Amino acid sequence: MNTEQAAPAPRIRPWAALRSLILGFFMILVDTTIVSVANPSIMQGLETTMIATLWATSAYLLAYAVPLLITGRLGDRFGPRRVYLVGLTLFTLSSLACGLAQSIEALIAARVVQGLGASLMTPQTMAVITRIFAPRERGAAMAVWGVTAGVATLVGPILGGFLVDAAGWEWIFFVNVPVGVVAFVCALIFVPRLPTSAHRFDWLGVLLSALGMFLLVFGIQEGSSYDWGVIWGPISVWGLIAAGAVVLVLFVVWQRVQRGEPLIPLSIFRDRNFSVGTAVIVTVGFTITGMSLPLMFYLQLVRGLTPTQAALMMVPMAVISIALARPAGVLIDRRDPRRLPILGMLLVALGLVLYVLLATPEAPLGLLLIPSAILGAGNAFMWGPLASITTFSLAPELAGAGSGVYNTSRQVGAVMGSAAMAALMESRLSAELGAAAGGAGGFGAEAGSGLAALPEPLRDGFAAAMAQSILMPLGVVLAGTAIALCFGPRPPRTGGVRIPAEG
Repeated sequence: MNTEQAAPAPRIRPWAALRSLILGFFMILVDTTIVSVANPSIMQGLETTMIATLWATSAYLLAYAVPLLITGRLGDRFGPRRVYLVGLTLFTLSSLACGLAQSIEALIAARVVQGLGASLMTPQTMAVITRIFAPRERGAAMAVWGVTAGVATLVGPILGGFLVDAAGWEWIFFVNVPVGVVAFVCALIFVPRLPTSAHRFDWLGVLLSALGMFLLVFGIQEGSSYDWGVIWGPISVWGLIAAGAVVLVLFVVWQRVQRGEPLIPLSIFRDRNFSVGTAVIVTVGFTITGMSLPLMFYLQLVRGLTPTQAALMMVPMAVISIALARPAGVLIDRRDPRRLPILGMLLVALGLVLYVLLATPEAPLGLLLIPSAILGAGNAFMWGPLASITTFSLAPELAGAGSGVYNTSRQVGAVMGSAAMAALMESRLSAELGAAAGGAGGFGAEAGSGLAALPEPLRDGFAAAMAQSILMPLGVVLAGTAIALCFGPRPPRTGGVRIPAEG
């Protein structure tokens, strides 16, 4: 075992290190949603098509999700601090390139590099927390990490709306540059150099995992764009998904039978709580991503809100999530944390039930803040406790691999939620509006001011379709709650300990 080669660092300050990592982590997660409100402006500014514009988001998500299994292991091999800083540098420079892009092709290419940078950074944040916080302090730290993951996806559309309205679409990317520089300096100062393990890299495992994840994520993410049919020649969406699943099965088999060091030690799945938590986070990623799509369409096309106004309806969720993060963390450290993610997921389910009931053309807008607030409490008791109990028992040398698996599962769940929701919304619109469904879609595509874009005769059917669509993430989060009942008690000790910096 050795340490990253660098100048001696001061004694570890865990909370300062956490704040430094959270700044960069928050920035990359905001970028998963911030572009959504800027797409019309990007399409007009770069004089391109809607499909090409949407690829700016798809390219980012693909480049983010596909390498996560690998980048988690890189942190174990080369040190999480070093890999995080490399990823942050890539992300910041590519953000500048995005803002300066003069064509959609240049923007897509820069977004790919952005996604790769984000993929390098994400597993390191979780791995560092696992390794530098003492076991009974880790819950509070994981609570902050978890709430950051939940809140960042809500802040993206709000921040994007303000920046597009005030300065133009380029500034949703330019704003990352100063933030990235500050995050780099803070990480350089406060994030410690930690011991690394002299791993032999499993190159066949890298190839199989990257290929399998690409085929699976691309098929799920882009399926609705091709009506779940043929993409080109004899290749269909379902063929890609099946091929991805087969390649990932081969990857698992290879991890089991190879004599060298596997990319993902399958022994981590012997930890009951890690296996359960990894399954649960798929349902959480699915739910949180899936539920936002029908809500945003309902608020804008039925209630006549602008994109920024619709995003502001989610402010109670964000504020309450942040306010309850530390209290939830204290409960993780002092109580049996198994009950907390169950409580959080049930609160999320309650919030979704209220949205289903209130998603009508006549419901007072003020009432819609109530489920938003309940979802905020649910997020606080779901994300952090879930991350904490899932990774609590991982040995330090497996922290990167475990973080990579956990974050990959979350991201795949999010992609599945987005794709499944797109298909379900289309189906429910056809059922509720019949031939007028095409008209509703057309009005939505042209909507700039919301209510004026959707004729009154279509509002009831459109609202009903969106409410029915919310039932899917509701069912998925309830399924996740059932899986979470399988968590075992947290062990009294763990292999992860606070490690003094070199010096």
